[in-house]
Amino acid sequence: MSQTAESRPAALGPITAQTALPAAIQAWQVYLQDQGRSPNTIKAFIGDLKLLARFLPPERTLGQITTQDLNRFLEWLQHGRGVPCSAKSLARRITSVKAFFRWLHRYGVILVDPAERVVQRSVLSPLPQVLTPAEVRALQAVAEAWRTQRRDARPAALFGLLLETGLKKGETLNLHLNHIVLTGPEAPAVYVRYAAPRYRHKERRIAVSEDWAAVFQEYVAQYEPVERAFPWSPRRLEYLLEDLGKAAGLNKRVSFAMLRWTAALRDYRAGMDLDELRVKLGLSKIQWREIRMKLQRLDATTPRA
Repeated sequence: MSQTAESRPAALGPITAQTALPAAIQAWQVYLQDQGRSPNTIKAFIGDLKLLARFLPPERTLGQITTQDLNRFLEWLQHGRGVPCSAKSLARRITSVKAFFRWLHRYGVILVDPAERVVQRSVLSPLPQVLTPAEVRALQAVAEAWRTQRRDARPAALFGLLLETGLKKGETLNLHLNHIVLTGPEAPAVYVRYAAPRYRHKERRIAVSEDWAAVFQEYVAQYEPVERAFPWSPRRLEYLLEDLGKAAGLNKRVSFAMLRWTAALRDYRAGMDLDELRVKLGLSKIQWREIRMKLQRLDATTPRA
């Protein structure tokens, strides 16, 4: 149902169904920036809509744009523009068009959403590599051996953190000691924080196990980090994970990305609420669509034992 003009975002200003497309695109860009969307996402969305503005007659107003116009635009992208348009690019451009007109319809600028009947075309990139349960156990055994025999808890602390939380590499590197709370009524937990305001929507709290909390405390006592939880270069931590894999006899290169996907698959198989899993991974609802489909395929193709 359309909302009233009073509830519209400030970015829409006086835009109506009689407004030309370029002015509405500028307003949408401001709205996306206000919502904290990433610069790359905004650049892609706005670029897609500017292509639409180039395709349509300049005098065409928002209220005059039809589903037939949008379908002709998509046909032009594929066969008439003279520039290659991959299936993945086409799927993203359809997403951009749908999001834009859904936004206009939601806030009452247009009475009918012409993009609603445009068929979405999803394209999945190749499945990522994940660890099987047997491989996880092998890595855990090596990490535990290094912890007890070498008196080095760092590999176990890093590996355990990634396996339980699914943090990205950048999030791990930016994790500060005061973001890890091991005492209190809701502890233990890791808090993912972002300095840039546009990423605040990704901030979240992730519960961790008591077992990992004990390993992390041991690691802190050994290495005495001052500010960042893991104060090493990205490459040094990548080597650490790779060394774990080699010691465990794996033919796979263990990485941050592999552990993130493995963590997600473990939670998916454990029956975690899907929206809760999306939030845990710090994903938008648009990003989650493809991730969810990949998790379904990984669940069907990855050994369970």
